[in-house]
Amino acid sequence: MSNDQTPNLPAENARREAVREKAQQVKARQTRARIVRRVLVVVGAIAVVAVGAAGVTYALSSRDGRSAALPRAASDDGFVVTAATGIADPRADQTVDGNASALAAEATPTPTPTPTPEPTTTAAPVDIRVYVDYLSSEAREFQLANAEQLSKWVSQDAASLTYYPVAMLTSKSNGTKYSLRAAGAAACVATHASDKFFAFNHELLINQPPVDSDGYSDEKLADMAQGTGVSDPDAVRQCIEDQTYTAWAKAATDRAIKGLPDTKGQALTATPTVLVNGTPYVGRMDDPKEFAQFVLTVDSNAYYSTATPTPTPTPTTAG
Repeated sequence: MSNDQTPNLPAENARREAVREKAQQVKARQTRARIVRRVLVVVGAIAVVAVGAAGVTYALSSRDGRSAALPRAASDDGFVVTAATGIADPRADQTVDGNASALAAEATPTPTPTPTPEPTTTAAPVDIRVYVDYLSSEAREFQLANAEQLSKWVSQDAASLTYYPVAMLTSKSNGTKYSLRAAGAAACVATHASDKFFAFNHELLINQPPVDSDGYSDEKLADMAQGTGVSDPDAVRQCIEDQTYTAWAKAATDRAIKGLPDTKGQALTATPTVLVNGTPYVGRMDDPKEFAQFVLTVDSNAYYSTATPTPTPTPTTAG
């Protein structure tokens, strides 16, 4: 009886081939998994970058949109008062009355019977410009003292009144940038409800928050604007709460610091800065009589310098 120990080579080879094939399949699956993971990582990274880029683009576009927003009512960064109502009775007694000609006539002597050249041209209304920071205590004093007579002069076409909201005291509100936001809010009212700008400007100054306080929130500023009776409160509120014109207010302040329009190189150094026919007022801000006299003096000078004399015939006496 013989014992055959020769291995079964075909069966062994088949088993080894099956193991090798299975190993190759496992390796292939692992390779595909690594490729899928890498693709997912790359796609995820691209998505993150895309989202980030979109966010940056949106932020920049939003900021650029605010920067590009210019109040259509502004003229050289100022707002002409079209309706000086809502704060005083325009019939109240004032220090100075009437139009430019009447102002000048107060200083004109009674003409003598002797024929002399007489001015026939009426001077334009006196031009009053006020650069105002809504956190400036002196700006508040000027408004308190002069609001009624300014209202009367505008109502009687004796003066053209323009306010220029600026933000010189932005750092004086605990980081809330109240001066800047208030100036932007004033621009919103001037743009969407120009007839209420004078009243809102008055409200901001009369109810001025203390320096070094937080000032009013945007919501409160919108409430104050609505309280003046604006005709489109929703548009005004959205404009104020979105801070649509704060970037413009910052740029307008920077321009004023560099130089004021229609002046001989004068720049904004403090608020309020009050110009009458381009001449700076340097008197007391809380004295309406002193300011009225200054306006009368400047306007009288303008009247006589612009009037065109028309000679009249000299009568002859029969000999």
